[in-house]
Amino acid sequence: MKRVRVVAALIADASQPPKYLVQQRLPDKSRANLWEFPGGKVEPGETDEHALRRECHEELAVELRVGQRLWGTVHEYADLTVQLELYEAAISSGEPRPLGAQALRFCTPAEMKALPFCEADLPLLELLSSPANLLPLPATPGEGPG
Repeated sequence: MKRVRVVAALIADASQPPKYLVQQRLPDKSRANLWEFPGGKVEPGETDEHALRRECHEELAVELRVGQRLWGTVHEYADLTVQLELYEAAISSGEPRPLGAQALRFCTPAEMKALPFCEADLPLLELLSSPANLLPLPATPGEGPG
């Protein structure tokens, strides 16, 4: 089965409690119309940080400051296995626009749970909505930033 490494950005707004930027996948893509955190595939020879900056520039028209790795998981879909790595990130310039997505939205974790999300993101939604959630989120044992 095909295996891909995917990086995602946890981008918070200034509200308290924070809302996080999520995007809705395009209708003609795999996992069509589902919601996810901004990011994408890591290309060969690319670092996670570079991939995250590139993807957010291409898909959202923003420049990012990428912080520490917050969380990771491996999820098996019917067609591929995804190694998903989540990084703390902040927009350093630009206003997010849905260039590679149907829609963008800042949501609380509770609001996210009402949206149809990609399966790989579901454990993260549980962590974010937990009353004990304190960033940084615990890293998955045995997985490094790559």
